[in-house]
Amino acid sequence: MTAPGLTNIHHYSPTVSDVETSAAWYERVLGMSRVPAPFPHWGDEEGGYAVVLLHPAGFLIGLHHHHARLEGGFDERKTGLDHVAFGVASRADLDTWATWLDTCGVAHDGVQDAKDPMPYSTLVFRDPDNIQLELFHMET
Repeated sequence: MTAPGLTNIHHYSPTVSDVETSAAWYERVLGMSRVPAPFPHWGDEEGGYAVVLLHPAGFLIGLHHHHARLEGGFDERKTGLDHVAFGVASRADLDTWATWLDTCGVAHDGVQDAKDPMPYSTLVFRDPDNIQLELFHMET
């Protein structure tokens, strides 16, 4: 028996410290559009909500606000999310993104080209809650 098929990643949903600040950042930096109505938490409708953003490529980001949010910032060394990577069509797109992030005032590590264990290129930056985001290209 094999696993059923998948089409793509539908959405990414981080819990954020300030949903409006994060929504404005993702709209400005990643070019996303806000879905008009907030979404309740499935199974905990009274516990918070998500502001959902749509990217022109078709994926969603649900920025979650929990009324009982635990304090403490994001750290990829804790069990849970390490980072989220978005693919780009070409290596040159990473250079274009680096320039765009500079224009937006978003700190990043510059485009990094790696050879091991196979050739790929990345551009790493962080959202307002310090969640690591990555733009990734690898020739197929």
